[in-house]
Amino acid sequence: MLHIYDTLSKQKAPFQPIEPNRIKMYVCGVTVYDLCHIGHGRVMVSFDVITRYLRARGWDVTYVRNITDVDDKIIRRAGENGESTDQLTDRMIVAMHQDEASLSVLRPDIEPRATAFIGDIISMVETLIEKGFAYAADNGDVYYRVEKFDGYGKLTNRNIDDMRAGARVEVNAAKESPMDFVLWKSAKEGEVSWTSPWGEGRPGWHIECSAMSKCCLGDSFDIHGGGPDLPFPHHENEIAQSEAANGCSYANLWMHAGAVRVANEKMSKSLNNFFTIRDVLQVYNAEVVRYFLSSVHYRSAIDYSEDSLKDARAGLERFYQALRGVAIAADEGELGAQYEARFFEAMDDDFNTPRAFAVLFEIVTELNKASRDGSAEASQLAAVLKRLGGIIGLLQQDPEAFLQGEAKEGELDSDAIEALIVQRAEAKKARDFAESDRIRDELASQGVILKDSREGTSWFRES
Repeated sequence: MLHIYDTLSKQKAPFQPIEPNRIKMYVCGVTVYDLCHIGHGRVMVSFDVITRYLRARGWDVTYVRNITDVDDKIIRRAGENGESTDQLTDRMIVAMHQDEASLSVLRPDIEPRATAFIGDIISMVETLIEKGFAYAADNGDVYYRVEKFDGYGKLTNRNIDDMRAGARVEVNAAKESPMDFVLWKSAKEGEVSWTSPWGEGRPGWHIECSAMSKCCLGDSFDIHGGGPDLPFPHHENEIAQSEAANGCSYANLWMHAGAVRVANEKMSKSLNNFFTIRDVLQVYNAEVVRYFLSSVHYRSAIDYSEDSLKDARAGLERFYQALRGVAIAADEGELGAQYEARFFEAMDDDFNTPRAFAVLFEIVTELNKASRDGSAEASQLAAVLKRLGGIIGLLQQDPEAFLQGEAKEGELDSDAIEALIVQRAEAKKARDFAESDRIRDELASQGVILKDSREGTSWFRES
């Protein structure tokens, strides 16, 4: 039975959906004012693996991941660039889709943009005002009364009395309490805005997700996910808004991916230690990056470093070396069920990808042995490895294409390598072993490793 760790209850428990065999999941997406960084990639890949696995287990999954396309950062960046907010966000959304496609991240079933739900956002704010959970201030803003909601702080174990005592006295005198947060912002001159009962303005960040999740999945749904920086205040505020407006429980279960760290520090733009997905993919194969992001448990922090990516490349090479030259059987036989059961057991334990990868490496060991022995099981094991790897979004390339890769600037291309291999074969045939060794050494200096067999010479690029 599937067990998932819940950020709210702080424990791992059996998962039971609201509707039999159907899972409704909402994940907070990207605020599209800049290119996606590797931390965004971590969240994308984590919930992509989760969604792929749930579907492989036979669940009917509706996966919603929103886009925040109106926000202070967006307005500021568009102004700096001398373009409209629509021009900026449209460009960044195209770039985001390109980045996630590079990482083999499947598109969510529904991808709502905040600006398409302004009417629903206004309606929810009106409901909160009617119920006494929100108030319109004299400055045209609308605020949420945090102290009115009894459960505030339950996701992150914050005590409202402690928060009240520690709250700063803000310059904004329009608030009843420093803890109150904005639901609707009055527009400044020149800013993008919409007409509302409180004047021209735009939604606050938190209310956007409450409205979009309600419209896409209903008042209550199964799983709410997001990145490591979202539990407070974003998700606490979502809970307060949604449960006050809808009068029922919001999300049944909360999941959060771990942070990406660089030199043991959290990756952030303020520390200038972040890397865009595009930066990383200029250096590393996209499947290597996906392997790196998925091989660590989704809740654990992950350390981004050159060594980590090299280790990921070496691990992925082991898989593809094992698959190289092996026919994929149409029938996995009993081996498929045996390894699938162990793989599923690992993933049923809160999507424990490290344990699942261990099962895959066991298959590699047996596959290599079967290949050396000329056993018919090699084809079946290759089929199992490829299928189970596919659940994590890996091992779908042709092994030769992955291992040989594309030549980077200054490297020998495939034609040049193949020509040198032919020259080496001719030298060996003429018993000119010095020339044969020279060619091998020349290729090795270029990071090209040769592997001789009865069938001939194959090659791959070194990690």
